[in-house]
Amino acid sequence: MLKLIAGRLGQGVITLFAVSVLIFVCTQILPGDVASAVLGQGATPEALAAFRKELGLNEPAYTRYFNWLWGAVRGDLGVSMTNQRIIIDELLPRLYNTLFLAGYAALIAIPLSVGLGILAAINEGKLVDKASNILTLITISIPEFFIAYLMIIFFVVNLGWFPSLATVYPGIEFSERVYITTLPAVALTMLVAAHMLRMTRSSVLSVMSSPYIEMAFLKGAKRTRVIARHALPNAAAPIITVIALNLAYLVVGVVVLEAVFVYPGIGQLMVDAVSKRDVPVIQACGLVFAMVFVVLNTLADVAIILVNPRLRHRR
Repeated sequence: MLKLIAGRLGQGVITLFAVSVLIFVCTQILPGDVASAVLGQGATPEALAAFRKELGLNEPAYTRYFNWLWGAVRGDLGVSMTNQRIIIDELLPRLYNTLFLAGYAALIAIPLSVGLGILAAINEGKLVDKASNILTLITISIPEFFIAYLMIIFFVVNLGWFPSLATVYPGIEFSERVYITTLPAVALTMLVAAHMLRMTRSSVLSVMSSPYIEMAFLKGAKRTRVIARHALPNAAAPIITVIALNLAYLVVGVVVLEAVFVYPGIGQLMVDAVSKRDVPVIQACGLVFAMVFVVLNTLADVAIILVNPRLRHRR
């Protein structure tokens, strides 16, 4: 089991390295030039050449990549090309805002979706099961920005319960932060809970046809007890996987919702950097998103190994 865990951790490191290469290559092949974008169309060729030299754009691509990677390993993500600010100082507060929003949504979505998924599996074919299937299909089919705008119209314009802009700032009180971010957190919850609910239901029902489940029913055990004691532990692997993927989506997929609610998170920072073609900021945001995906998926793989009784004990 330790070898499997070490192998998963090694795969995570290799994956993150490969993603860093991909991020750097993709940002380098973007059309346009940051020097022209910053200095404007009226800049002279001499000024453009001097500015490119100052930014290090005249160096070979592999040199710039290894300098950027070594700096990222040491926690130095460089300096913004547009405002000359240190990226890590600008990134950390926004990353905290994004993680707070994602954590808020996860606290609602995970217990709700897993609980309703188990309830739907217990009541297979009944009204609760059919209603959950219909509602989750509707939620999955509607784009996230459309859900956000509908919630703004209903809860902000019509009812006036929440503010339309989720604007937070350093030093804000915790209760005020929770109140302001409730609407985008609920919008995120509606998106990811549907996937986790359907996967939980499918995983539990796929185990229900196993021989040991039939034996438990023949012994007179109730359906609720059979699912809780026998089916759910053996259906944990796909549930853990889909939870990890959706947790990653809560962090990475907030770009659209942050733009809708004007929330000062890392997604909004990346959108602004793309509009200004600030390549170091784009690379830093992309690397953070990749780290979230890789870390959560690696932790999910390790958790699956730990919950598997065939791998916990020697044969």
